[in-house]
Parts: sequence; C-alpha cells; structure tokens
Amino acid sequence: MTTGQQKMDWARQYMPVLRSIREEFEREKPLAGVTIGMALHVEAKTAVLVETLAAGGAEVYITGCNPLSTQDDVAEALNQVKGVHCYAKRACSNEEYYAAINRVLDARPSITIDDGMDLIFEIHTRRQDVLDGVVGGCEETTTGIHRLRSMAAEGALKFPVIAVNDTPMKRHFDNVHGTGESSLSSIMVTTNCLLAGKHLVVAGYGFCGRGVARKARGLGAQVIVTEVDPRRALEAHMEGFVVMPMDEAAKVGEIFITTTGNTSILTERHFALMQDGAILSNAGHFNVEIDVKWLEEHADAIERRDGIDTYDIFGKQIHVLAEGRLVNLATPKGMGHPIEVMDLSFALQALSARYMVEHGKDLVPGVYDVPNAIDEEVAERKLAALGIAIDSLSEEQTHYMSAWNIGT
Repeated sequence: MTTGQQKMDWARQYMPVLRSIREEFEREKPLAGVTIGMALHVEAKTAVLVETLAAGGAEVYITGCNPLSTQDDVAEALNQVKGVHCYAKRACSNEEYYAAINRVLDARPSITIDDGMDLIFEIHTRRQDVLDGVVGGCEETTTGIHRLRSMAAEGALKFPVIAVNDTPMKRHFDNVHGTGESSLSSIMVTTNCLLAGKHLVVAGYGFCGRGVARKARGLGAQVIVTEVDPRRALEAHMEGFVVMPMDEAAKVGEIFITTTGNTSILTERHFALMQDGAILSNAGHFNVEIDVKWLEEHADAIERRDGIDTYDIFGKQIHVLAEGRLVNLATPKGMGHPIEVMDLSFALQALSARYMVEHGKDLVPGVYDVPNAIDEEVAERKLAALGIAIDSLSEEQTHYMSAWNIGT
C-alpha cells in the first residue's frame, strides 16, 4: 500500500457520513454516465469524496485549486481508482496550474465541483467551447461564492451552481471548527511557537474568523479582531474580543491570521507598524490578503525555511507562512480541515452533485442554496453515526408552530 493509499484509508474510517452515501451510490448508480470536473484541494479527504462519486457511476476528472495544497502521493493514489483521472501537482507554476484545469475541461464535464471558482471562471472565459455541455455546478468556499454572486448579478453566469459553502452544515462546522482548528494547528507545527499569552490578530469575523478567534482564545491567546462590518464587529465585542482597526492592531499583534477572502488586508503601511518577529498567515482562499509581492520587491534580505519566508524590512524581520496561501493546507505539514469536518462538507457535495444531475436542467442560471432536505439529511446521518437520538415534534406541536390564529 502506497503512502497516498494509506492516507485515504485513514481518512475513510473517520468519514461515516460519506461512507453511508457511498454505499447508496454503489447500489443505485445515480451518476452513471455523468462526467464530473473538479478543482479542489487534492488530499486524502477529497480523495474519499472522489471515490464516492466514482462509485456512483461518474467519470471524474480532478485537479488542484491551489498550487501548494496538493499532496502528490494522494494524487498518484487517485489515479489508481477506476473512473478517476487526477492532474494535480504540488508546487506547480501558474502555467501548470491552468494547464491542469484545461485538461479537466478537455473531458467536457457536465457537472463541475469547484473550490474558489477557477474552473467555472475558465469555462466562462477561455473555454466557452465546453459551456453548452455543463448542466450545473457546486461551489465549496466563501471566495468562490462571492465571485459567483457577482457573475450572477451581472448576468454573466451561464448555468446553475449550488452554494455549498452557504448552508448551515457547512458554515457552522467546516468554516468555524474546520478553519479554526486546522489553521492554528498548522501555525503551531510550522513555527513551534506558543500561542498562549500572545496577541493574535484575526482579520475578519465571518464564520471562519470567529472559528479562529474562539479556538485561539481557548489556547490562551489574547485575541484582537478587525472588521469592516459593524454588526460583526459588535458581535465580536459582545463575545469578549478586543476590536480595533488594523492600523492599531498592527502595532501590538504578534501573530496575524487573515480570514476575509478580500484583498490587501495586510499591506506596506501595516508592515511598517509591526513588531520585530511578527508572524503573518492567511486562512482565506487566495493569496491576496497579505501583500507578499510588495515584501518580495522591497525586503533588504529574504530567508526561506520550510513553510516560512522571513523578510528583513524596516529594520526588523517579518515572517510570512505558506507564501501567504492557505496556511492550513499550504505549509509543509498542513493537513487541511479535520477529517470529521470534511466528512460533513463532502457529504453535502456528493448529495448536491446528485441533485444537480437530477434537477439541473430544470434550473435557470444562477446561484442556489443547498436544498434544506439535503442539509438536514447530512445532520441526521451524522447523528446516526454518533449514536445520538433527538426528539421530534408531536402533531400538536407541529400544528401550533404552523398556526397563526392561536394566541395567548
């Protein structure tokens, strides 16, 4: 057994929800004759999703969605799975990255599964030749959803896409617990630095940001939150975090984690204010939150370690982890979100892909929520796997909750 197969075998035992879906897919073959094109982080949990789709009868073509998140041994193991074709490679150049995406599109997929929307972007720009064959897609992450909603608002999106990221079973578990735990564990194993007692700055208090902030506080960090949304800023304040603008946080922060999905969160003016030895990391999708390009062009000297680039600038050292890319995946020992979390997210993907196969032709182009029945089904399957029973409403309670004419 190869190391990639070992990783996949390890992941499978902690993914009972996806395992139950795979058993159904193997019996029913709901994806028979369907070609699925995917651009995701190619590591063990993703591989279990790919196996599940292939077990449902699909022919799956997959590449990476980040140049530094692929695990090559897993990519190699995926190519041994019947019906799967993997083109992902770690540390690929920008040209190699898009060449792999185009190899996926050469298969003319009818269903797309994206993490960041690069696949859909390519279809709508340089590869419109495959557009007519696409029934619909699924999008995994916040950044991709933002891009898709912008496309839809401009009338540029040409097929329906399910916003897997925006459903409760994704936001409250993957984004909060997955991003929170995996980002901090990757920072700790990469730097070997203590979090307890340090001033840790979290940029953004969305679901990912609040996950990072809460987990960091649990580890003893003194957490500072920066925000642009007044409601989220107030929420962070009410939950006991210090809230301030980044221009102020830059002066006191020792570790920085960006989670906004936006660009230019940490820039030249912030670097000038930072303490010597500040550690910068990104838990958003693309490497645009930290202005690494400016540091590369203006540093007096650069020292590179595994997963850490140190910039001598303004008479001090600033450390950037994973080249400013996803810190939980792109560091040398980054493993991504915990397995149990991705079991839920990828169960949503598998069931949403099946839904799109069955209903996509009836949907007009646009961004769609995960059907509530699918979201609840994933929760029910997880509870069943945990052996947890819950109450159900009686007929009287159901009637009471739906009636408008019952008062005090």
